[in-house]
Amino acid sequence: MSALEPTRALARYLVQARGEDLPAAVRHEAARALLNFMGCAIGASRHATTGRALAAVREFAGPPQATVLGRGERLDCLNAALVNGISAHVLDFDDTHAQAIHPSAPVWPALLACSEWRRVSGPELLNAFVLAVEAEERVGLSVFPEHYQAGWHITGTAGMFGAAAGVGRLLRLDEQRMAWALGIAATQASGLQEMFGSDCKSLHPGRAAQGGMTAALLAAAGFTSSERAIEAPRGFGHVLSTKFDPAVITEGLGSRYELLSNMYKPYACGLVVHAAIDGCIELSREHGLAPDAIEAVELTVSPLVPRLTGNPAPRTGLEGKFSVFHAVAAAMIHGAAGEAQFNDACVNDARVVALRARVSLKVDERIGRTEARVAIRTRDGRVFLAHVPHALGTLARPMSERDLEDKFRALAADVLPEPRIRNLIDLCWTVEKLDDAGALARAAAAPAPAPA
Repeated sequence: MSALEPTRALARYLVQARGEDLPAAVRHEAARALLNFMGCAIGASRHATTGRALAAVREFAGPPQATVLGRGERLDCLNAALVNGISAHVLDFDDTHAQAIHPSAPVWPALLACSEWRRVSGPELLNAFVLAVEAEERVGLSVFPEHYQAGWHITGTAGMFGAAAGVGRLLRLDEQRMAWALGIAATQASGLQEMFGSDCKSLHPGRAAQGGMTAALLAAAGFTSSERAIEAPRGFGHVLSTKFDPAVITEGLGSRYELLSNMYKPYACGLVVHAAIDGCIELSREHGLAPDAIEAVELTVSPLVPRLTGNPAPRTGLEGKFSVFHAVAAAMIHGAAGEAQFNDACVNDARVVALRARVSLKVDERIGRTEARVAIRTRDGRVFLAHVPHALGTLARPMSERDLEDKFRALAADVLPEPRIRNLIDLCWTVEKLDDAGALARAAAAPAPAPA
């Protein structure tokens, strides 16, 4: 395989890899990712961003082939993949790779839509997801971190490859067509960090799901592309990064699985602020700190924190997800940082606004991106310190199966009745036993809300 160029080598692997060769730990992690994804998508099914996307495409949708998760509507596969990709990411609660990409939001929407359109088994679905994650993560890591530092949103750019690979596998593309699918994905890949804090951030994985599925469908019909789309001088790698490393794409294929570096969020915001939230909640609870008693909160964080979440005065819940000041203030007041702490009302709550004005940042190059130091000074002169070397949800402190189930229940509680929630949790854990994987999406359907 190493003698082949990356695009062809990756295509060959995606076509030839056997599901029965997947280690049990990898299959289990895929089920964890599925459960977390379903909770995030269902939980955001009534979000304003999801509603706007659905309103925009509903009139133009084709035959009702696939479920809009958490809703009663059905759309054609491509538009269902788009809307479900948006809903999966808009809460910023979806999974994330230890280094780079949110792997599930660009992939599961395309795979679930395909599984409703063309009957596939649970094992086929799970295997396609694992392979899709290998494709998107390896392509993404081959251009990381320069690609991200330049302003690209890597979940959108690399996620396109994942959706193309996963759907291509379900469509049983041969090696030639899989190489074309990767090429068609490469020429569509996009996503700008300038969009963070707006609806467009979640559009990136939605478009990746839709575009990747389109790539696989086009390739299946014989639509051609460059067969060196990733590594060519004017291909994805060299155009979108100054330090493209093609070896990352093929090294360890089939023996090392990027899915085992997947992480799940306990808080509904960017991972880089989770350690600061941990520290603030820990100190507030341990010492019974009332918000009015706090004089100042000083956070020592990595340079990524102000760069990605440095908004000191967010105006909306979506902007609040990109404000470390809001995240820790809301967490100290409410003792939590779930979706309720990132809605418009919480962002504009006078108590939260007052406390976040007393939060300051100190950047330390030696601090890791999932690490933080917290110092809280009270009005009576006391100082409380916390060091969080690894945020909850990271590989060093992973969320348990019970944690993921509790997260799912909290997200789905206002959308689905409890018996449906229990059924979906069971379906996710036992996905490999399903003869018809489309049952997953169908079980996530709910009546559409009444018009306002």
